[in-house]
Amino acid sequence: MKDLIRIKSLISAEVEALLNQQVKKEAYSSSVYLAMASWCNRNGYDFSSEYFFKQAEEERMHQLKFYKYILDMGGNAISPEVTGIKQEYNSFREVFEEALDQEISVTQSIKNIYARCLKEQDFVTNEFLNWFLKEQREEEYKARRALELFEVIGEEGTGRWQIDKHVGGIKYDSEA
Repeated sequence: MKDLIRIKSLISAEVEALLNQQVKKEAYSSSVYLAMASWCNRNGYDFSSEYFFKQAEEERMHQLKFYKYILDMGGNAISPEVTGIKQEYNSFREVFEEALDQEISVTQSIKNIYARCLKEQDFVTNEFLNWFLKEQREEEYKARRALELFEVIGEEGTGRWQIDKHVGGIKYDSEA
């Protein structure tokens, strides 16, 4: 029966495995952002805490999009176990440095899936991935801009308070 189901699946076993890995990466990202939100909240950075809560919610939505896509294509979506989430950070800046690293890692993972799909001529999955590539462009932009606030404003005096205040206002203009 399993072979019959695989024949009816519109994605290869390799692409399905990569997509399930991406489900886990998105779940991990959501959990990382929740931990960052908690750290910011505990340390008095309320605006940044809210920013990271929104990021966590977005990552959860991305996880579900991948999960449902696998199912829609006749594959077997796997609910991931997420462990090893860092809870403490050495500085406010470190939180944003790791957020950017997280976004770059997710982008690279999606590009790897895309490359595999090109090799297999899985144009349907590549079309699905295009939305995520555009989304990652926005996510990396916002993470970079947040980190740039540390350079532009500086952390001395009320600097961290100013950075915290401005983080939530970072916007991405896809038309630019």
